[in-house]
Amino acid sequence: MTTIKKIALGKNGPLVSKLGLGCMRMSSVWGGPGRDENESVATIQAALDNGINFLNTGDFYGAGHNELLVGRAIKGRRDDAFISVKFGAIFYGGRMLGLDLRPVAIRNFINYSLVRLGVETIDLYQPCRIDGSVPVEDVIGTVADLIKEGKVRYLGVSEITADQLRQAHSIHPVAALEIGYSLADRQIESDLLPVAKELGIGVVAFANTAEGLLTGDMKAPLPADAYQTHFSRFQGENLVKNLEKVEVLKQMAKDKGYTPTQLAIAWVNAQGDHIMPLVSMSSRSRLPENIQAMDITFTAGEMDTLNTTFAPGAILGGTYLQR
Repeated sequence: MTTIKKIALGKNGPLVSKLGLGCMRMSSVWGGPGRDENESVATIQAALDNGINFLNTGDFYGAGHNELLVGRAIKGRRDDAFISVKFGAIFYGGRMLGLDLRPVAIRNFINYSLVRLGVETIDLYQPCRIDGSVPVEDVIGTVADLIKEGKVRYLGVSEITADQLRQAHSIHPVAALEIGYSLADRQIESDLLPVAKELGIGVVAFANTAEGLLTGDMKAPLPADAYQTHFSRFQGENLVKNLEKVEVLKQMAKDKGYTPTQLAIAWVNAQGDHIMPLVSMSSRSRLPENIQAMDITFTAGEMDTLNTTFAPGAILGGTYLQR
């Protein structure tokens, strides 16, 4: 395996890997079965060995289980890892009950995260969303205070609007925006991405395969117990027509000798040096193909085909990314 190149996370930001490791699926977040912990730890360590230093977790992933896993994996090699932590979501019984973004809650959350991770400082700390329940200046201001105290290095934000991004950045410089982005989910191209670029904010792009739609493995209809069936994109005729578009991606992948998933990651990677694909993995076996995806290039004709087939709005139906 080759190592991953580094990029600056935002304007004058820290050097991080161009490919990020999403650790969420290593834990049971929505009440499903957990993964093999030893394999998860080995996957994180193998990623670090190959130059993937950006590790993304959340204090609510498995009620702290995910942070404990990351802590185990980075023990003795703290300097190899750049740790990104989301906070604010309240879970109970595998269900999200809402957000708690009060300053007193944030100060409580970070102390638990530092202990579980076994570190003195979190590299990137970010509210998982901002819902208006607490003034933005209070949320961002609290993280800014934690930065002054040395408990946090950089401020991040996640799943917010362009206006909220401007507001947050005016309170304290934002290093990174974490947001869903893929061939199938391009709505952020009209406002959020331009604002992030204008302000010099790095983009950490998750859901590159659009909840599995772009993997090439999905067939209609989905099993009744598939979580995707909650979203109109994956229902009835919408799914049938959406999968017809995915056939274009599958054929291009076949012609180029890669998988549709690899092309989906490569497309996100090609959108700019300030954009990092954040890919979830819980097994070492996934590492080679995802690292290889970072070296895939497209001809002008191939890029035009993808951008035409998956033009903004071409995928029918909504998903949680469009709430």
